[in-house]
Amino acid sequence: MYPSLFELFQDLFGIEINALRLFQMFGTIVAIAFLLCAYVFAKELRRKEAEGKLTATFRKVLKGAKAGTNELAGQFIFGYIVGWKLLSIPFYSDLFNADPRGYILSSEGNHVLGLLVGAAMAYWKYRTAEKERLPEPKEITEKMSPAEHVGNMTLLAALFGFLGAKIFHLLENFGDFLEDPAGMFLSFGGLTMYGGLIMGGAAVLIYARKQGFSLLQIMDACAPGLFLAYGVGRLGCHMAGDGDWGIVNTAPKPNWMGFLPDWFWAYDYPNNVNRDCNPYIEGTPEFFMNMFCDFDTTPHLVAPVFPTPLYEAIACIGLFFMFWYFRKRIVIPGLLFSLYLIFNGMERFFVELIRVNTTLFTIGGFRVTQAEVIAVTLMTLGVIGVILTRKRYRTTNVG
Repeated sequence: MYPSLFELFQDLFGIEINALRLFQMFGTIVAIAFLLCAYVFAKELRRKEAEGKLTATFRKVLKGAKAGTNELAGQFIFGYIVGWKLLSIPFYSDLFNADPRGYILSSEGNHVLGLLVGAAMAYWKYRTAEKERLPEPKEITEKMSPAEHVGNMTLLAALFGFLGAKIFHLLENFGDFLEDPAGMFLSFGGLTMYGGLIMGGAAVLIYARKQGFSLLQIMDACAPGLFLAYGVGRLGCHMAGDGDWGIVNTAPKPNWMGFLPDWFWAYDYPNNVNRDCNPYIEGTPEFFMNMFCDFDTTPHLVAPVFPTPLYEAIACIGLFFMFWYFRKRIVIPGLLFSLYLIFNGMERFFVELIRVNTTLFTIGGFRVTQAEVIAVTLMTLGVIGVILTRKRYRTTNVG
């Protein structure tokens, strides 16, 4: 496993670049997932605009004005953070190499360098505005195609998605949160995918509504890319070994899987980013039998588990190609997204059967997880969506 790009480059190429420790494997893969989703989303928006299903929007922009105080302040703050934290890494190499996350969240950094970089960026913004300044600033109307909104929507999805993923994780582990609120909230780890999907998706839809777009068309355009982003993100979970693995699997590999490597059936996640050697879920007899282990001497799980992130990655990337193939053939607005909800919920519900997760409540001796509840809810909403969108389409076309 590769906690960061440093370990990946070290293992594959035999080179050590300390700056790569800053790029955590999971975060880097998630960033790639967002970019891929944005590309696919923009491509779909352009297609829908060409077909007349979405139209351009207009915005008023003030041209030729001098740089405002807020703009200069924003540039200064951004430059200060870059200089204080990122460009100061060489001055704190020992601390950074030992704990990159700890350095980023600490108060350590070169404040003088931060002030210099902040002042330079604010001055650059000022000079740029002065070159474009007009004697009389004028307001013009700019046309924006739907695809040009993808940057704003992606940023909203990333910000609110991260916040939602963190909040849902804290709710799922509320007892641990009460013991260490600041530590859990500020930690880079501990994210719940469904929380990110719900809050990030809600932010995008609110933005789209304000722009006057058809929400059903926007949702349909999102559907294939969401599968792609989730699948690629799960590859990040697998490559980092972030704890989203399955239950212990000591059963022999089935004969029909003989052509696959053993780690596809059961894997012990060596050098995982969580530094976890105990794969058992708390509350089971196996947990207490194996709770005492030292990752420094046993840098892997003491028993292999189902590599569920890998299974989800394969399933969701496969679903992306299926949805991408059928997207032009499904003409009913909202139907593609309704099918997305069904397949998304179905995929997650079945993987939960072999995945380690926190129990939300118990019914008749059966554990029920937060993800299972959300998965069933999504499938239900998807079925309702299929019925309503088909009914609405038939009514509209008959009328």
